[in-house]
Amino acid sequence: MTGLLEGRVAIVTGAGRGIGRAHALELARHGAAVVVNDYGVSLAGEDTGETPAAEVVREIEAAGGRAVTNDADVADFAQAEAMVRQAIDTFGGLDILVNNAGFVRDRMLVNTAEEEWDAVIRVHLKGHFAPLRHAGAYWRAEAKEGRQRAARVINTSSGAGLQGSVGQGTYSAAKAGIAGLTLVAAQEMGRYGVTVNAIAPVAKTRMTEGAFDTSAMALPEDNSPIVAWLASEDAGDITGRVIEIDGSTITLETGWAHGPARDAGRRWEATEVGAAVRDMVHEAPAPEPVYGA
Repeated sequence: MTGLLEGRVAIVTGAGRGIGRAHALELARHGAAVVVNDYGVSLAGEDTGETPAAEVVREIEAAGGRAVTNDADVADFAQAEAMVRQAIDTFGGLDILVNNAGFVRDRMLVNTAEEEWDAVIRVHLKGHFAPLRHAGAYWRAEAKEGRQRAARVINTSSGAGLQGSVGQGTYSAAKAGIAGLTLVAAQEMGRYGVTVNAIAPVAKTRMTEGAFDTSAMALPEDNSPIVAWLASEDAGDITGRVIEIDGSTITLETGWAHGPARDAGRRWEATEVGAAVRDMVHEAPAPEPVYGA
């Protein structure tokens, strides 16, 4: 183990499998004590009765690390609060929150059921908000008591949320919301010593297998060193950023940056708008399509 995160306490949601599991193992390898959260659901969010978090805890402990399981539904407000409290009561505090939990129910928009929309938005977007809200309240209280922590939040967005992905309208909307939430949380929580960033990982997981050609995709663990650094005290000057990770390449996303502009100098006439917008579209590069993000 290295000492990058020695003495720090982390929560990783959705950490029983895939990218979340890789994050939990990587944070522990660098010295963090980890609350390994996993609700044990299927790819579509259905209860399976499995306890994959316990297997991850055993791996961490076998390597000499410290970890405990947590089976909270992260989108349940009270359960998310209890998860934060578990970290504090078990390990004496909380320094790192990695919001990763999620599932997909891919459909073309005209085939998407209301229940499918609600379920995906709930686990991804509310599942980020609820842990962040309770962790943030703890960090605010600590700061007010003169015990400000070098706290770090790493959210999980996606290229699908940044550029869109056909057949993933619900998932893309949720991931775009997470990117927006990251920007706001970074501005609001900086005063308490908290940085808030997001990653947009690309990896071969059960979420991508079957939906895309994953033969050339990176492995889940390829994303985790970036998360480990963002979780460290050294990363205190980086906040409000979204970093896409695709194997050996990391890209700082610029999001909805201002592009070409036209100023009419007065109220626009409807008949003038088309020519102006088309000129701007021709000046701006077209967004790249996203597959398997």
